[in-house]
Amino acid sequence: MQIEPLSEALGAEVRGLDLSRPLMAAEVEAVREAFFDHHLLCFRAAPLNPGDFVRLGRHFGTPKMQLLRFQRDDAAPEVNVLESTYKSPEDKPDDLRMVRLSGWHTDDSYFATPAKATMLQGLDIPSAGGHTKFANMHKAYETLPDATRARLDGLRAVHAYDTPRAPGRAKTRTAEEAVETPDVVHPLVRTHDDTGRRAIYFNPNRTDRVDGLARGESDALLDALYDHMTGSDLQYHHEWRVGDILLWDNRSLVHAVNTDYPVGEVRRHQRILLEGGAPV
Repeated sequence: MQIEPLSEALGAEVRGLDLSRPLMAAEVEAVREAFFDHHLLCFRAAPLNPGDFVRLGRHFGTPKMQLLRFQRDDAAPEVNVLESTYKSPEDKPDDLRMVRLSGWHTDDSYFATPAKATMLQGLDIPSAGGHTKFANMHKAYETLPDATRARLDGLRAVHAYDTPRAPGRAKTRTAEEAVETPDVVHPLVRTHDDTGRRAIYFNPNRTDRVDGLARGESDALLDALYDHMTGSDLQYHHEWRVGDILLWDNRSLVHAVNTDYPVGEVRRHQRILLEGGAPV
């Protein structure tokens, strides 16, 4: 097994690992170390059936049930099937910022105990566009001016299922799903519970406001933070191949999708979220 970095900012490709069989303990430990070092790992593979995908995910944590019932796989409900195909020209807006996936975000932050990691496999990939970009929130925090870090430490922010700060709207919840997702409050800077490193914990698709600040002051702070943490030097862009599996750390990264891909070409992935703890 070899670990090859994908960029200076984050990410590594894992080569020489046979995902068609159960992994050995030494292999899992090597992957775990690489995961903490690089925050995102790419495995080149053939598409897995949902049951095998769950078994692979269990090597790295405990899969959790995802919120939206209509996306759950019938045979393996821990797996969500995510399709973002433009089925008609009307589905693709002129302003791609209105497509929810195009906004920077970290998965699951609207829960009190968000998923620590996401595992996503490409099943159908369009011929152009559709890549996923990631940004490193450890480096974003560490490159802030000292005065800004001091201001952020101790601040907490309200995460909601949706916020008017995001241009695109979230998928509609059922009444049951809405009850499960009241607003929650998380620290604006979190400490990684495995490595101890600090990172900005701001989800532009879900973070509504900084707790205790007036709306104008909160918006100004979050807008400045957004500009800093999405700098190009903090990013890696992944161009999908069919079968690619990405495993990334939601405690360390935010991500967004290039939603400029052709109408009528299927874009479909399967996803597992791994249980995490409350951000501190």
